[in-house]
Amino acid sequence: MALLDSLQKLKKKRKNIDLIDRKLLNLLNQRLRIALEVGSIKKKMGEKIRDPRREEEVLERLKKIDRGPLREEDLEKIFKTIMRVCRKSQT
Repeated sequence: MALLDSLQKLKKKRKNIDLIDRKLLNLLNQRLRIALEVGSIKKKMGEKIRDPRREEEVLERLKKIDRGPLREEDLEKIFKTIMRVCRKSQT
């Protein structure tokens, strides 16, 4: 009986992860759409796509509000990857 209970709990947790993954995908696409608009504005203004100062500000702001269990180094890796993908899409 305990094994069956554990399997049901595992299935429920996996469904929760699947739901979160769908939400994350939606949010990532939403973020990219806005980043594309930002890139278009920057091009019209003659500015560079990459703004290291802004990227560092974003990372620092996120680190301040993070309550874990995500480690700071992993948070940085994730968001640097997101920003890199957005930059690449803007060019």
